[in-house]
Amino acid sequence: MEGRISASILSRPDNCFNRAVYKSMGYSDADLSKPMIGVANTWSELVPGSCNLRALAGRVKQGICAAGGTPFEFGVIGCCDGTGQGNEGMKFMLPSRDIIANDVEVMIRAHSLDGVILLGSCDKIVPGLMMAAARLDIPAILLPGGPMLGGPVFDGRKSDLTTMSEGCGMLRAGRLSEQELYSMENKCGPTCGSCSFYGTANTMCCLSEALGLTVPGGALVPAVYAERTRIAFESGERIVELVKRNITAGQIMTEASLENAIAVLNATGGSTNAVMHLTAVARELGIESGRMMELFERMNKQVPLVAKVNPASKYNMEDFCQAGGIPQVMREIRPVLHLDAMTVTGKTVGENLDSYPYEPPDREIIKTMVEPFAAFGGVAVLRGNLAPEGCVTKPSAIDPAMHVFSGRARVFDSEEAAEEVILSGGIRPGDVLVIRYEGPKGGPGMREMYKAMKYLYGMGLARQTAIVTDGRFSGTNNGCFVGHISPEAAEGGVIALVEDGDHITIDIPDQQVTLHVDEGTLAVRRGGWTRPREKYHKGYMALYERCAASASRGAVLEL
Repeated sequence: MEGRISASILSRPDNCFNRAVYKSMGYSDADLSKPMIGVANTWSELVPGSCNLRALAGRVKQGICAAGGTPFEFGVIGCCDGTGQGNEGMKFMLPSRDIIANDVEVMIRAHSLDGVILLGSCDKIVPGLMMAAARLDIPAILLPGGPMLGGPVFDGRKSDLTTMSEGCGMLRAGRLSEQELYSMENKCGPTCGSCSFYGTANTMCCLSEALGLTVPGGALVPAVYAERTRIAFESGERIVELVKRNITAGQIMTEASLENAIAVLNATGGSTNAVMHLTAVARELGIESGRMMELFERMNKQVPLVAKVNPASKYNMEDFCQAGGIPQVMREIRPVLHLDAMTVTGKTVGENLDSYPYEPPDREIIKTMVEPFAAFGGVAVLRGNLAPEGCVTKPSAIDPAMHVFSGRARVFDSEEAAEEVILSGGIRPGDVLVIRYEGPKGGPGMREMYKAMKYLYGMGLARQTAIVTDGRFSGTNNGCFVGHISPEAAEGGVIALVEDGDHITIDIPDQQVTLHVDEGTLAVRRGGWTRPREKYHKGYMALYERCAASASRGAVLEL
């Protein structure tokens, strides 16, 4: 018991009361003499990426027991971004991330647990769990539930849940019948798991592995594979070993490991949301947001794009896994990695890469640094007078012909307003849709402009228009888009001053986004701008609306 956190509340005779509390639930003296391991489970019947976690938790607990620990499972909230798309529910998704981090922190600290397994798979759940691990600095392992399998081929690639939104746009454009659309409801999501494309959920699981917080190969094994349950058991065993060796999350999650994660993000063309989430994790580690933005800008030029997955290609997460997954990607970009970074195996990144049982890689999905898909990384930070504090785009999901795009502004003060005009046929080639007041404060909650982009795609406009927003985008979006504009409109950022007909240029190679309006005109407009009234007056969202930081600072709560 010596040296473990739990010893401080279980020693006799002073803590007999605490021992009696555990014994009232059936625990024995032998149980209480072992490392006490929390199993933070985000299982629910609301989220496809979470509904298999109850079974995985059982295997985790078996692994903990086999290694000489005692497991204590507890529940943590977790939301599904899919059901919130295009409605008020999406406002609650990003704010839920901070609740998840707080939830895990409270349960671990309140019960003096020695280590924790963090079970989760989806968009805000995984970064929330990462933030908790960084904040707690105890032995921790993140176990993803695994991605779902893809559905039948639709529009040139395996279908997934986002096929339905693309299909709605096709229906409006007369490219799809209602019967075809309704039939796809039953087929596009054939199994449980995180969505089968390379969106935020799977990106964050992959980055957890790159950080060293998930066992090697543990990010991408599909939810329904037997190997997923073996990874759960292994994770249970390894957390006990970490406790015995006193290897904490703070020793694993460092600036060096964050650089590794940013390298993998760029090498794979992951979700733009990862910029905000990794910045929030860094904040828990005491690393300034400005430093993180510097790393993102530098790594985009330093790391080539070596993997392409849906939405950047026809291949989904199962294909990516079978092609070699994150271990193979890290093997390919080994020269840019910090190989001495510690991981949850108790070994370094370099040691893990040397011992991993690789299969021959599929070069249609994972290429080499010598012959990559693109010379630069898949996620880019842009700056300019429209975004003085930065904004984010995803070159790997944008047609190279649109890496420089200029057009006339069409301004909308909400996602719904933009979608109404798109579906009514009111958008023309050359338009730059400016969707504002959707940032962390303005939304509040920084919704994804997922449907707007999908509708443009379905109506055949994705390669002729662009979207600029202080909101976010889904990792599955493609087309020309720039999000996370900072400062946001609700804080008086320049995006609040854009008017219909203004000229905007997006220049990804030069990492610039420019509003072609002179400073004098902007000053006059600023004089007529008023801060919008708060939208929530009670509950958690009222707190979030008042305290949320800009996207460039991770959209965390700043008190």
